[in-house]
Amino acid sequence: MKAVDFVVELSDHYLFVELKDPQHPRATPRSRTEFATKLRSGELDEDLKYKYRDSFLYEWASRRAEKPIDYRVLIALDTLDAAQLLARTDALARILPQRGPDGRPWSREIVRACGVFNLESWNRSLPDYPVNRVSTGARNTGTTS
Repeated sequence: MKAVDFVVELSDHYLFVELKDPQHPRATPRSRTEFATKLRSGELDEDLKYKYRDSFLYEWASRRAEKPIDYRVLIALDTLDAAQLLARTDALARILPQRGPDGRPWSREIVRACGVFNLESWNRSLPDYPVNRVSTGARNTGTTS
């Protein structure tokens, strides 16, 4: 089973968070190219779908998915603009799926909301959970929250 990177329990909902950092200082040019290919082809959307579904299934089977779940994907890639983020969010919402057969609501919600963000849009939309890149000279490099 695949899993999201973080499952956060809040008082009124769960937050499933997946992090992707193709600009990580230790990322190789090859890994950056492979990520760009997965992003353009839609393969990344499929990976994100399975990470959510497997995490949901695990939490549901463990009787811990009793609150609404929001799925947030942070892609730390400066070149992702608002239109691309919206397109990725729409694609993710379609394939999770947020709505049931024939577009009707599910009897029990699978996912309340989903969104794909870059660093800037994450911090603007989720100010209670700020994210920044720590300097490459620090012990732990990468994206943190």
